[in-house]
Amino acid sequence: MPEGDTVHRAAQRLHDALAGNDVTRFDLRVPQLATADLRGMPVHAVVARGKHLLHQIGEWTLHSHLKMEGEWRVYRPGEPWRKPAFQARAIVGTQQWDTVGFDLAEIDLVPTDAEGSLVDYLGPDPLGPDWDAAEATRRLAADTRAVHVAVLDQRNVAGFGNVYANEMLFLRGILPTTPATEVDAAALLDLGTRMIRANVHRAARTFTGEDRPGRRFWVYGRAGKPCRRCGTVIREASLGARPTSERNVFWCPRCQI
Repeated sequence: MPEGDTVHRAAQRLHDALAGNDVTRFDLRVPQLATADLRGMPVHAVVARGKHLLHQIGEWTLHSHLKMEGEWRVYRPGEPWRKPAFQARAIVGTQQWDTVGFDLAEIDLVPTDAEGSLVDYLGPDPLGPDWDAAEATRRLAADTRAVHVAVLDQRNVAGFGNVYANEMLFLRGILPTTPATEVDAAALLDLGTRMIRANVHRAARTFTGEDRPGRRFWVYGRAGKPCRRCGTVIREASLGARPTSERNVFWCPRCQI
């Protein structure tokens, strides 16, 4: 599941492949942008803001969001793709590399000086160079909704997804339905920041410190299994700001009160 750590790793791979070179292939396979052509323009950088990817090319920014299924892959020119071509939504290539975005949920192309219109609503990013823990704490602590919902709101803090929300709340011993105004927001975000910064360098994220399949999570995806701390059966429910945004919530009824 793409969360902030996954997106920042993708941005680094794309930046390493493209930055400093001119675009030789540019193809956006969405109707509203199908005629866009940035060939010949230099790639300045590829950066991440929370879960958003920004290719800064010439005077333009290509914005994409992975949502649940999207991903960017890097290939040598002419190398066979490992996913079907009909799933490709964006192609940015240079003489050295082709980068292909598959199943991208959102694609926009805007002047770079206007890219803030797409991402300025986001809260501070714990993986960003301008991480502001105090501002993120202020936003989260002021949210009256269930803390699980508040952590997922990218306007409060950018980058944490459902996996992180579940694991953070377990480790802090917080019931997911507790109002965010009633938790120690600073401590929760400090924990989450340490977790996501550690995982950004790992191919497979872990929250337990173990790197074996089936041993990486405390509660996420473990409904009906015993809590790793106390042995109580992990429960599962759905929670969200609205029915269309509900996420699976996992918790230990003994460790999280």
